[in-house]
Amino acid sequence: MQQFLGVDIGSVSSNFVLMDQYGNIREKIYLRTLGNPVNAIKRGFAAIKQQYGGILNIRGVGTTGSGRHLAEVLLGADVVKNEITAHAVAASAIFPGVRTIIEIGGQDSKIIILKNGIVQDFAMNTVCAAGTGSFLDQQAARLNIAIENLGEQALKSRQAVRIAGRCGVFAESDMIHKQQMGYPMEDIIMGLCEALVRNYLNNVAKGKKIQEPVVFQGGVAANAGIRKAFEKVLHCPVHVPGPYEVMGAIGAALLAQEQMEQSPAAGKFRGEDFIMEGEFKSSSRECKGCPNLCEVVCIKRDSQVLAYWGDRCKKWESSLNGSQENLQVV
Repeated sequence: MQQFLGVDIGSVSSNFVLMDQYGNIREKIYLRTLGNPVNAIKRGFAAIKQQYGGILNIRGVGTTGSGRHLAEVLLGADVVKNEITAHAVAASAIFPGVRTIIEIGGQDSKIIILKNGIVQDFAMNTVCAAGTGSFLDQQAARLNIAIENLGEQALKSRQAVRIAGRCGVFAESDMIHKQQMGYPMEDIIMGLCEALVRNYLNNVAKGKKIQEPVVFQGGVAANAGIRKAFEKVLHCPVHVPGPYEVMGAIGAALLAQEQMEQSPAAGKFRGEDFIMEGEFKSSSRECKGCPNLCEVVCIKRDSQVLAYWGDRCKKWESSLNGSQENLQVV
């Protein structure tokens, strides 16, 4: 049976999906990137292999996320797509006819508007932490509540407390003030959920026409309080897919399958030995070849250079094709 590997490397989480040729998810992995995407890719692939237990027959690989190009180099990807495309493909596969996708991850949030399965409009917020998973993580830790239980606590609320949500700093200060005034914890948490939803709708979704069906995905979709707050404001059901946390990886796997079905060529997957037995390292240096002073990133497997990034003139990148030799980052 042919398999397709989807990989979504983000700043907070790294997600992996092993899908068979019939579109069934055989294995999925959601883990923290921990500031080391190279190690996360190795750990994620090892976990997929261990969970599956059988012989992997990977026909194609798709990568997405902020670290998609790094994953492409390490794994050997047939398709490299941005997060908007990957999330749209996954949502359309699970909820045919979806019109609006709300995606909130660890460091950013997105809205994707579709029509007839095609992305019509989108917007992203990567500037403010308010409304993202990392902010919820911080508040859960401050309140000494497991992040997995934050949504359940919110659902116990009878009357949400009004929390300022335009800025993460103001939201935290407002929560502390309401705690000191003696408001019930569950009402404060529900107030936080509603504040984050207002922040999302007033910033990311500003000017967008949100139409049903609405799908909510990304790590924050695990929070039932956020989902309830969206339904309260939008006055419509908000659907959360079962594999909500790995939708980007699912989209990447589906795109890889589509690509390989259209191509008779062999896949670019580098193989288990390449990934598991090699030692991958990244280094960065300032190139002084011209006034640009580019910060060039080099990815190596053992002593073999796999990729260069960051050079505006592309001379380092082109050196891998043999067009320039003996380059040294000074």
